[in-house]
Amino acid sequence: MITPFHIDQIDQKILSFLVKNARMPFLEIARECNVSGAAIHQRVKRLEQNGVITGSRLLVKPQALGLNVCAFVSVSLSEANKYPEVIEAFKRISEIVECHFVTGKHALLIKLYCFDHDHLMEILLNTIQKIPYVQSTETQISLDQAIERQVWVKEYRNTSFSESSKRKRE
Repeated sequence: MITPFHIDQIDQKILSFLVKNARMPFLEIARECNVSGAAIHQRVKRLEQNGVITGSRLLVKPQALGLNVCAFVSVSLSEANKYPEVIEAFKRISEIVECHFVTGKHALLIKLYCFDHDHLMEILLNTIQKIPYVQSTETQISLDQAIERQVWVKEYRNTSFSESSKRKRE
């Protein structure tokens, strides 16, 4: 469990910019926050050291690679204490992109991407359900991803993204 780290209003503003665009130049963020570029570098480094920022990623749309089926699979285990072994097996299945140990009827919830329904069926029947301690699965296929975003960070109106700031610069 990560210990909560206190972030102030400037940290929140930095995070809101970086969540929207991880490639936003620090000098541009500095201008928006009315602090020096060095201060932004120091703050981002401190946020990284304290586990608030865990990295940045390049996001690829699965459909651009032909991965047209997104599914969520609830997994029941025959022995709940064996979930670490099941997780290790899941790590070797490249179609699985997320795995959560959850409460409720099932022990694990996984998210995976497949090329088509035949590919999904192959992964379910010949890979996932053959893993020791996997007792049963229940699959839901996503028809559309209505929302995709990072964790919520407080929004700021006085930024270059708002109409009022654009008018001030003109």
